Amino acid sequence: MEQNNNRFTSLDVFRGMTICFMIIVNNPGSDVSFAPLDHAKWFGFTPTDLVFPSFLFAMGNAMSFAMKKFEGLSSSSVILKILKRSALIFLVAYCLEFLGSLRHNVDGGWSVGSIDHLRILGVLPRIALCYLFAALMVYFIKSKNVIVVISILLLLGYWVILRIFGDPGNHFGMLTNVGTYIDKAVLGENHMYHGEGVAFDPEGILSTLPSIVNVIGGYYAGKFIQEKGKSFEMISKLLMVGFLFIFLALCWNMSFPIAKKLWTSSFVLLTVGIDLILISALVYVVEMRNWNPLNWTSFFTTFGKNPLAIYIFGDFFGFVVGWFYINKMNFNEIMSVKVFQVMAPGAIGSLLFAIYYMLVCWLFGKILDKRKIYIRV
Repeated sequence: MEQNNNRFTSLDVFRGMTICFMIIVNNPGSDVSFAPLDHAKWFGFTPTDLVFPSFLFAMGNAMSFAMKKFEGLSSSSVILKILKRSALIFLVAYCLEFLGSLRHNVDGGWSVGSIDHLRILGVLPRIALCYLFAALMVYFIKSKNVIVVISILLLLGYWVILRIFGDPGNHFGMLTNVGTYIDKAVLGENHMYHGEGVAFDPEGILSTLPSIVNVIGGYYAGKFIQEKGKSFEMISKLLMVGFLFIFLALCWNMSFPIAKKLWTSSFVLLTVGIDLILISALVYVVEMRNWNPLNWTSFFTTFGKNPLAIYIFGDFFGFVVGWFYINKMNFNEIMSVKVFQVMAPGAIGSLLFAIYYMLVCWLFGKILDKRKIYIRV
């Protein structure tokens, strides 16, 4: 069974694709974004909605390899390593939050956002929490069946909690679901996301529970691929489970609508199902058929070898270049308005800016790869 640094190349490609597209959708460059790169407004699903859950799924894939390193270690050592990694991701998130609030004003002065408005949760904190709970589950609970039952309970429990405790007239509304009530009570409105124009956190406390299942799905997919190797049996079984999950998600959608921002249980089944199909396709194309014209896989494995480091660099780069002004426009605005919007006004210019931004991050990853630098948080 051929592997690359004890990993399947296809899994590195999958992980790299998720980071690549996360950077693209997070950096549109203008208010008029390219429509396919928009998230669903509330209920529904777009290709962009697949990106974040796919990263969690890919993290589960990586865990299926990394957990082997814990063999022979004491439980206390393993717990410490898991807690340390989760805490470091949280720390990085808050450092980026601070940098994001730092402003170099047009007049040359500097200002920084108040800690009273620090967002407590977000993408990186959700990654940290999902890793923490998923890693502890798979380490301490040796039975796959028990973990599957817990995963089902998380999905069903989330549905029941939303239906029982939300607003009776609108259980799944942005401001009327119980998750928003919990976030406001525990975090406070000032520490929540306001990108929708109101205090609503798409990475809130309660919706973290079903998102753990995305990681668990990726973990067992990774283990299954390792156990079965490159075979049609492995691909066919992953495809069957993937299509089954999609079918169940579409059925559940009639009573528990698919919604990324609410991270509904039907959304979890749909995204895990699609990811299983994508992984199957990549294993077939990359591992079994060895189809790699122009060495296309290396582009994505560059992202896949340093996923978190490149994602963090993407945020950091945006903050830093945004501090420098020329004629009252910062560098990001110059590239977006004066370059890409001139080349192609509107949505296409926005897409070109996002691709340019992604390529800058890829270049950073390529430099790390050339120097054999692989940053593990």
